[in-house]
Amino acid sequence: MYWGELISLAVAALWTMSALAAEVATKRMGVMVLNVWRMTLAFLLCAVLLWVTTGQPLPFNAGWQAWGWLLLSGFVGYFLGDWCLFNSYIVIGSRFGQLFMTLAPAFTAFFAWTMIGQTLSWHALLAMFVTIAGIGIAVTDSRGAEEGHPVRLKGVLLGIGAALGQGLGLVMSKIGLDHYSANLPTGELNEMANLLPFGSNLIRCIAGAICYSAWMFIARRTKHGETRWPTFFGAMKDRVAVRALVITLLSGPFLGVALSLAALQFTAAGIASTIMAMTPVLILLPSHWIFKQPITLRAVIGAFISCIGVSLFFLL
Repeated sequence: MYWGELISLAVAALWTMSALAAEVATKRMGVMVLNVWRMTLAFLLCAVLLWVTTGQPLPFNAGWQAWGWLLLSGFVGYFLGDWCLFNSYIVIGSRFGQLFMTLAPAFTAFFAWTMIGQTLSWHALLAMFVTIAGIGIAVTDSRGAEEGHPVRLKGVLLGIGAALGQGLGLVMSKIGLDHYSANLPTGELNEMANLLPFGSNLIRCIAGAICYSAWMFIARRTKHGETRWPTFFGAMKDRVAVRALVITLLSGPFLGVALSLAALQFTAAGIASTIMAMTPVLILLPSHWIFKQPITLRAVIGAFISCIGVSLFFLL
């Protein structure tokens, strides 16, 4: 059974929801305010889940090596990577921000090879190439650009930074998850197998929440001159922003990221990352409905090619 690949497809769907909701939330709350709320609430949800299921709100049994790698992963992925990604949504829109996330599988495969010696078979590499090519064709048509979001160099650099952060962060998470599993006795590991991704994600959320809170405290004033902390609490009065925050929270750092870590337990990091990169294709239809972006023939052809690429992971 291709559990890793199937879970990765579910993650791509969740991240599509997260990208659309995050674009709405960042425009109304701001990147920093959204991410402090997002990381804090994701941490609390994971802590409650662990407390109810294991009796401990924190994964104290993960071991110091797992904590170290997962905290570092949270800094690289949640703070640096997501900061770039969410700012790219503001500059070039969620659809084109997600375009550059198609680079994440290449970064993931490279870091998985250099850091943990993980290699891919020729048919996995072929499937990656076809999938990424299809995604690229689907979302590089400038006629599908979101109104008010021309593709700018700043947005391009932010998108590349986001892909780099996700790729490196995912491999660091894999290393931390392996240490976490190795630190548990066999009996306890069997009981907690389904909870390891949530425990790992909780540790990553700690790093993200601390980094975003510290950054918001250091940069206490916005470009308009007001302090950020009243904006932080005042943002919760905006019902549209709060709904977007909840969707972003559940589909992103709570379920989406936890499932992405679960996928790493069943398949290679490069394969999981490639299938998760289907988000730019999955986002075509909802972005047309929500943001009135046209769907072109080129986008349809690219989506079809990317679907063929993903199917190759199952057929070869």
